[in-house]
Amino acid sequence: MAPGTGRTPGKAVRDRAGDPDARWLTALMHAAFFLLLGASLTRFLLRHPGEARTPWIIALSVAIAVLYVIGPVLGSRPTPRSLVWLGALVAVWMVLVVLAPSFAWCAVPLFFTGLRILPPRAALALVALLTLFVVAAQLRLAEGFDPNLVLAPPAVAAVATAVFVHMQRQAERQRELSERQRELIDDLLRTRRELAATERREGTLAERQRLSMEIHDTLAQGLSSQQMLLQAADRTWDADPTTARRHVRTATGIAERNLAEARRFVHDLAPADLAAGGGLEAALHALATRETAQGQGRLTVRCHVEGERHTALPDRVQSALLRIAQGALANVKEHANATEAALTLTHLDDRVVLDIADNGQGFVPTERTGTTGSVRGHGLPAIRARLHQLGGTLTIESVPGEGTVLSAAVPLSPTAPPTAPEDLV
Repeated sequence: MAPGTGRTPGKAVRDRAGDPDARWLTALMHAAFFLLLGASLTRFLLRHPGEARTPWIIALSVAIAVLYVIGPVLGSRPTPRSLVWLGALVAVWMVLVVLAPSFAWCAVPLFFTGLRILPPRAALALVALLTLFVVAAQLRLAEGFDPNLVLAPPAVAAVATAVFVHMQRQAERQRELSERQRELIDDLLRTRRELAATERREGTLAERQRLSMEIHDTLAQGLSSQQMLLQAADRTWDADPTTARRHVRTATGIAERNLAEARRFVHDLAPADLAAGGGLEAALHALATRETAQGQGRLTVRCHVEGERHTALPDRVQSALLRIAQGALANVKEHANATEAALTLTHLDDRVVLDIADNGQGFVPTERTGTTGSVRGHGLPAIRARLHQLGGTLTIESVPGEGTVLSAAVPLSPTAPPTAPEDLV
C-alpha cells in the first residue's frame, strides 16, 4: 500500500501509469538524481584531486548510475527483484556517503524511489534511515555543530514525503471520480436501453391491440356475415331460389369489402417511406437523410442511385430492399463504430443490387455470419431470410479495421419465390 493512501501497490502503479502529474514528477526525480550525482562527483574531484579513494568514488558513482537506470525496467511493484535492486542502490549510496559526504544530497530522489516501491511502514523506515545518513554526512563536512544541518534534512525528507503522498491521494481521487463517471454513464445507457425496450414492447402491444380491434370490426364481422348469408342461402336454395341468390350476392359484396380492408392492412404494414410515394429511390434517400439527422454528427449516411430502371420494381422487392437497408444501418450504428456509410442502389438488366458500405471497425465474415454469436447480432440472418424469399443473394466483404460492405442482389425475374406475409413487416 502507498503511504497514507490505503491503496494496494497494483492500483498505485496503474494510477501512476495514467496520471500525467505522476509521470512528470517521476521524470523530474530521475533528472534530479543524475544532476545531484554529477554535481557531487564533480565537487569531489575538484576538492580532492589525486586521492587514493578517487577510483573507488568514480567506480561507485558509475555503479549507482547503472543501478538507477535499471530500476524502471523492474517496475514499481514490491517484487523480490525490485526489492533486491532497491537494497543494492541504497547500499552503494551509503558507501559513497561514507567515502564522500557530498553525495548525501542524492538521498532526495532515493526518498521518492523508496516511497514508490515499498509498503508504507518500510518506506518511512527507509526515509528515516536515509535522513540520518544525510545528517551525519553534513555534520562531517561542517567545521562545527550547525543546527541547520540537523534540522534541514528531516524537513526536506518530510516535504518530499508529503508531496508524494499528496500526489498519490490526488491520483486516487481522480481515479475514483473517473470510475463514478463511467458507472453513471453505464447506468444512463442501460436505463435508456431498458426504456427503449419498454417503449418498443408497449408500442408492439398497442399496435397488436389496434390491429385486433380493426380486424374484429371489419374482417371478422364481415366473414361472420358471409357465413350466415351463405348458410341461409343453402337452406333456402331449393324452396326460394330468388332469396338464396340475393343472399349470395350480398355475401359477394361483403367479400369485396373485406378484400379491400385486407389490402388496406397490407398497405399499412408496408414501410412508411414507400407508402409516402416516390418509389425505392426516394425511400432510400429519405432513410439516409433521417439516419444522418439522428446521428447528430456521429454518422453521415449518403445515398447513390446508379443505372436506370427498365421496369418498375415489384412492391415486395422494394419493401424487402428498404427493410434490408434499415437493418444494415442499424447494425452499423450498433456495432461498427463508423462515421460514414453509403447506400448504393444499382439497376442492372436482370437484377437490382443494394450495397451498404461503412468505414467502421469491420469483422471477420463466416459462411453463416450472424447465426452463432456474431457481433452483427440477428440483423444478418433477417437479411438473408428476406433475400431467400426473393431468390436473391447476400455478399459480405469485411476486414477488421477496414470497414464492411454488404451487397444484396435480387433477380428481376417472374420466377422469384413469393414473399411470405410476415416479410412485409
